Amino acid sequence: MVNLRWFSTRWRYGPVWYLPVALTLFVGSLLPALQSHGTQFGGLPNRPYDALAVAGIALQCVPLIVCSRWPVTCFALVSLGFAVDQFGGYHSFAGTALPIALLTVGLRLERRRRVVAIVCTAVFLASAIAFASLGGTEPVTGYVTFYLALVLAWGIGTALRSNRVAEAERRRRVAEETRAAERARIAAELHDVVTHHVTAMVVQAEAARYLTDTRLDQSLTAVADTGRLAITDLRHLLDVIDPGRGAEAIPTLVERTRRAGQPVEFSEQGEPTAGDAGPVAYRVVQEALTNALKHARGSRTSVLVRHGEGEITVAVDTEESMSIVESPGGGGRGLAGLRERIDVLDGEFSAGRRGDGGFSVRARIPAGTPS
Repeated sequence: MVNLRWFSTRWRYGPVWYLPVALTLFVGSLLPALQSHGTQFGGLPNRPYDALAVAGIALQCVPLIVCSRWPVTCFALVSLGFAVDQFGGYHSFAGTALPIALLTVGLRLERRRRVVAIVCTAVFLASAIAFASLGGTEPVTGYVTFYLALVLAWGIGTALRSNRVAEAERRRRVAEETRAAERARIAAELHDVVTHHVTAMVVQAEAARYLTDTRLDQSLTAVADTGRLAITDLRHLLDVIDPGRGAEAIPTLVERTRRAGQPVEFSEQGEPTAGDAGPVAYRVVQEALTNALKHARGSRTSVLVRHGEGEITVAVDTEESMSIVESPGGGGRGLAGLRERIDVLDGEFSAGRRGDGGFSVRARIPAGTPS
């Protein structure tokens, strides 16, 4: 079965395909062994090559070079050269350019496709009548067979075009669904941050009205700490929207976590490169360190980032986690959101408690994938 998606992807690069084809047809048509052994349509007798024959061959071959850019103009010129070739009785090898040009029209023409098909059919009928009036010996079955061959070339081009349009639509739909899922995830995380932290601040502030001076100071300190935590979480959430933070910013993130009181050992292998995997790797390290600060403050944490060929791998390990952290399958949105995001990129993600009580986060993020 022909893989139309593979063929359509490679056929779009006109200069790569059409130039060698045009040269092959032109040179082959001038070889003595192939003269008068090409396409024969109309049944007119063979004639030896002359200057007009070379002009007809060139008219069929040269336009193929720009066929991918101006398919209709190219097809018109190739058809004119084909008429010179056949009515002149040269029957050159260059006649193969006609179905190639017609296939390209079917592939690339965006508008007035029906008009072009009707015009081509009318020209074909007029040519058949002209050949018959000039004494051509082509039987009716020959005309029908040749017409069906041209229809097949047009149909292949149309099928390739439909496949390309469907692929573009699929990519657009996947991109929209990914954006919608990301917006929903950000909205859920924002809801969690605002609901949890702001509600806690309100409750603590209300309770402070009934406290003594000592307990009032403790309550206001708790309000301030909760506010700082809310700001930090909101910044983390906004970092998801900001794609400017890539893998090269991870050392800064690690240093900031150290200043917050978390002992972090950081190692990096390879060189960061531009791509879509960098911001996602940054987000993985950021979420893992945030969880370490929240649930295992003071425990040793190690971060390893490896820049491989076509992917980035991240490993974050925290020792002696003292409280339950959110798991990818749980109700938390941080790590679960990362799993969903990396799944969209066809990567791998895992997070969970180790046998020694620590917690590990692992991620493999393919590079060059739309985020």
